[in-house]
Amino acid sequence: MSSKEEILRRLFELQDLKYKEFACKLMPTVNPENVIGVRTPDLRKLAREFSKTPEASEFLKILPHAYYEENNLHGFLIETIRDYDTAVAAVDEFLPYIDNWATCDLISPKIFKKHLPELYEKIKVWLVSGRTYTVRFGIGMLMRFYLDDDFQPEMLELVAVIRSDEYYVNMMIAWYFATALAKQYEAVLPYIQEQRLEKWTHNKAIQKAIESYRIGDEAKAYLRTLKT
Repeated sequence: MSSKEEILRRLFELQDLKYKEFACKLMPTVNPENVIGVRTPDLRKLAREFSKTPEASEFLKILPHAYYEENNLHGFLIETIRDYDTAVAAVDEFLPYIDNWATCDLISPKIFKKHLPELYEKIKVWLVSGRTYTVRFGIGMLMRFYLDDDFQPEMLELVAVIRSDEYYVNMMIAWYFATALAKQYEAVLPYIQEQRLEKWTHNKAIQKAIESYRIGDEAKAYLRTLKT
């Protein structure tokens, strides 16, 4: 039995049909026939176990995968890679095959945090790729790693200039700016005051910021006045 066949056998052993029904409702871009229905904790546990085997690297070379859970397992395995260049190469190879927001958002290799200057240059490439989930992933990395001590005001501009007809890109832009308002309010506020984002994204960013417990009532009241 090949490593891929063994993985599929294990995934179907973990199948939860009620969870599959729930997951499919959250991912309209994914064909339900391609969803097995494995809960994330079970999938992470399998990834930890599988990452210690020689077959893991073989599995990472097999693209595209047929099932949503195979893609998520692939993402979790990338997270275990301890060499930065190897991890970036694995992400680059995988990103074109991602077809949903959930798989996109779960990938966050731990090694990235130790290489933020190099990662920032790579993010700039992802942001201009024109591919929905590659762009979303790049924004997600900016949001995850660069809104605290490593924040630079120029990063806001990189996201603000993105124009897309894709819902999952625009939603991530809104999420980024809402999170940025919570962490870097003074630097971000002019982008909202000057309506630098497209109307839908602008209003969604304000909505998400108002829903955040990390933003004070006074700031929320002011943000409400900036809706268009």
